[in-house]
Amino acid sequence: MKENINALDEINKGATMGMDAIHFIIDKIDSSDFKSVVDKQYKDYEAISKHINEIYDKYNSEDEPHKTSVVNKVMTWYGVEMKTLTDKSDSKIAELLLQGTNMGIIEGRRILNNKELDDEVKDIMSKYVTMQEECVEKLKDYL
Repeated sequence: MKENINALDEINKGATMGMDAIHFIIDKIDSSDFKSVVDKQYKDYEAISKHINEIYDKYNSEDEPHKTSVVNKVMTWYGVEMKTLTDKSDSKIAELLLQGTNMGIIEGRRILNNKELDDEVKDIMSKYVTMQEECVEKLKDYL
């Protein structure tokens, strides 16, 4: 049971961190095509987080799914601001998003490969990883 809770918490933290990063970066994107790719990624993260919130009580009725902390949000914002200070190109923004997305893929695969999870949690984790892998392929076009 604890592995399921930990997996759901990790997925939700990753999804909320992705939404935070996109929120901080979306206004820096000029290309409408690129903006729609990033907006879809935001909506996918949002859907995964919503799904986790809907089932979380089955695994942990005492708490809510973990989200990113205020400190983490500030660090994400600061990192985005510093890394786009001199270069706000689609290529630079795609690079930043790819770095974060790849971290999510790595953590998701690590959990899938090394934890005993209920089928429902495994399914959400697989969708999370697959969504990010598909997004990586789209982001590569903007490098």
